[in-house]
Amino acid sequence: MKIVIAGPGCPRCQATEQNVFTACAELNLDADISHTYDVREFAKLGVRITPAVILDGKIIIAGKVPTVQELKATLKP
Repeated sequence: MKIVIAGPGCPRCQATEQNVFTACAELNLDADISHTYDVREFAKLGVRITPAVILDGKIIIAGKVPTVQELKATLKP
């Protein structure tokens, strides 16, 4: 499972990244988590609004900080 957080590094993007790590830890998921800060990379990934969470190449959340509960429901195996 590959998860990418797309965002310029603002507090909302940092909160999203932290929530992704927390959700994965609580679900005991072995995920490859990364954060891309480059706006050109966002465009290549199809992201138009940040923060965004991309799961295996598909945007699953964009434009808001997802809660840990929302992420757990989405990432649950």
